Amino acid sequence: MIHRELLLNGVFLGGPCDLGIGKEIAVSPWDGRRIGTFAEGGWAEMDAALDCATQAFDSYRKTPMAERGELLQRISEAVTEREEELAELLVQEVGKPITAARAEVKRTALTFRLAADLARTLGADTVDLSYDPRGANYRGEVRRRPVGPVLAIVPWNWPYNLAAHKIAPALLAGCPVILKPSTAAALCTLTLARLIHECGCPAGVVNAVACPNAIAEKAVRDPRAKFVSFTGSEAVGWRLKELVPDRKVSLELGGDASAVLCEDADLDHALPLVLNGAFAYAGQICISVQHLCVHESRVDEVVARLVPMIENLGCGDPALESTVVGPVINSSAADRIETSLASAVAGGARILAGGQRTGNLVSPTFICDLPAGHTLACDEVFGPVLTLSTFATDAEAMGQVNAGRFGLQAGVFTASKDRAELYIENLEVGGVVINDVPTVRFDAMPYGGVKRSGFGREGVRYAYEEMTEPLAVVRKDS
Repeated sequence: MIHRELLLNGVFLGGPCDLGIGKEIAVSPWDGRRIGTFAEGGWAEMDAALDCATQAFDSYRKTPMAERGELLQRISEAVTEREEELAELLVQEVGKPITAARAEVKRTALTFRLAADLARTLGADTVDLSYDPRGANYRGEVRRRPVGPVLAIVPWNWPYNLAAHKIAPALLAGCPVILKPSTAAALCTLTLARLIHECGCPAGVVNAVACPNAIAEKAVRDPRAKFVSFTGSEAVGWRLKELVPDRKVSLELGGDASAVLCEDADLDHALPLVLNGAFAYAGQICISVQHLCVHESRVDEVVARLVPMIENLGCGDPALESTVVGPVINSSAADRIETSLASAVAGGARILAGGQRTGNLVSPTFICDLPAGHTLACDEVFGPVLTLSTFATDAEAMGQVNAGRFGLQAGVFTASKDRAELYIENLEVGGVVINDVPTVRFDAMPYGGVKRSGFGREGVRYAYEEMTEPLAVVRKDS
């Protein structure tokens, strides 16, 4: 059994014997086993965290960039040293299969290292003013100044690396953090906060408060939170933005990512990638492949080859090395997916593979002939469901991808450079991946969506720029 406390100003609060702060129980989505407890704060603790971060900002923003980089490097190394411990906690708390859990921990270490590397190279940008006749005796530079405390609201599906994508650029920029974990993955995110503290993070620079959503919403409205970085659902994200129209907000929201198999796609290369991109971690990734769009000349071959691949996927206990598809996060999620599949079938859809449920385990499901406007076609499933559609022309395929309200990432499989460029130029998404699935993300690249998928960008350098303001400095030579 594990217990995790809140972190405020370098002090851990809400230990097992502390009766002044409430406790919540964490259970395994795989077998319902109780795996630990965590402290859950109220407004008093969140208010204190906002105060701590505000006070820490005055000193932390003045720390040398080299010092920030050293802290980030220590965090990266500590995450690597504790990889197996952190991965096992992911398996227990959110049901992430162990191989995927280890991959997340590795990427978490990498994200902090990327920030540490940037700390060694970032500096003021020099601007040549000689383009203007008046600039002969002037020198220009652009510096970046931190905006202030960052309220980082982290989802349950990537409780380490998506936290790192908020914490690392904030520490790099000179911004203290108030970290709000998901209560479905609080043990993981609070464990990361403890690790950061143990690496010598100054008091008040990283604070962590698990709390009810109503408390987090109140914190969003609080003017002490100068930047809000939110990853989560479409409905919640846009509501939070409405609450603070005058402040900087980054929203990484839902998606219903498509993979397009063009008539010249290499299926030997594409289908294993589609299989993993759709069903790994039970499809609980914002950029999981939800829609497979196949050229009409290839659809019979795709179905014939993909169905047995789906039926042979390793499903079940996330602690086993062979497992690709573990449980969904809870029974409510399983109920929602099961209901959506039943509704689709009642409307004329055909399940080509899967469709069964045992407890929180939903078998990987391949479905076609969806009724127009059905939720599986229009909404984010966030489960192990892959829909099939066909197209006759590239214009039709691009129209299918662009028709939805989301626009996070898309993948396109083609042997033609010209065709690839056509899709790159015309798809309404934040990222296009050629000859791989949209589930691919590199942590140094800008990541985020358009339309209802949000705005702002993560990726360490890009989030750093979101969390800072440019300051123009002009000097006249005497």
